[in-house]
Amino acid sequence: MAIAAFEGWNDAADASTAAVEHLEQVWEARQIAALDPEDFYDFQVSRPTITMADGETRRIEWPTTRFMRANPPGTDRDVVLIRGIEPSMRWRTFCEQVLELCHSLEIERVVLLGALLADVPYTRPLPISGSASDKDAAERYRLTPTRYDGPTGIVGVLQDACARAEVDAVSFWVHVPHYANNPPAPRPPRRCCTASRTCSTCRYRWPTWPRRRPSGSSGCGPRPSRTPSLASTCASLRSGSATPASSR
Repeated sequence: MAIAAFEGWNDAADASTAAVEHLEQVWEARQIAALDPEDFYDFQVSRPTITMADGETRRIEWPTTRFMRANPPGTDRDVVLIRGIEPSMRWRTFCEQVLELCHSLEIERVVLLGALLADVPYTRPLPISGSASDKDAAERYRLTPTRYDGPTGIVGVLQDACARAEVDAVSFWVHVPHYANNPPAPRPPRRCCTASRTCSTCRYRWPTWPRRRPSGSSGCGPRPSRTPSLASTCASLRSGSATPASSR
């Protein structure tokens, strides 16, 4: 199984990429592959960064999409974690290369994580919507149906590429309160981890997301009750529908 997330338009509050990064750390994942960034990124938009190594050597790190292999405790099966930045160009070629690597690694299921801003209150469990390869899979994963029509991101395009290549794929979108979405916000990434767990055919010992948060925090950014206008917004959301049917 592979779990994938991409920074950018698909990643409100950095929720999906934070979830995959968390899994990389607690499962001690190691990099096994990376796509050539020269083919897919505009470096004036996604700029390389300079880091110091050993306090002396300056090293340039290029934006890319990396494949990490993890062996979760309690199983002899690996999980591949895919994390990167939404490409600036050549999306179809990008998807082809991702699927080629998935095929070479004998990946049978791709779980795509995303996050979107929505009219939901932070006082309730954050809704999850998404789609799967077929209707039976959607029912099995208890996905809230989506009626979204409009622009899509690399998550939607990659899921379509998986379907065309007859690769089992499912996407989960966590709905993040639009008024409290500044990272770090632990609740949205935790929901992403919980959603991806439903697709596992193995009994992994999934890591627990840290539940401690700064005093006065809602877990989705600053506590709205401390701002009168946001408190009013949250109250109106609690009294209405909390699950908009949208995903991208």
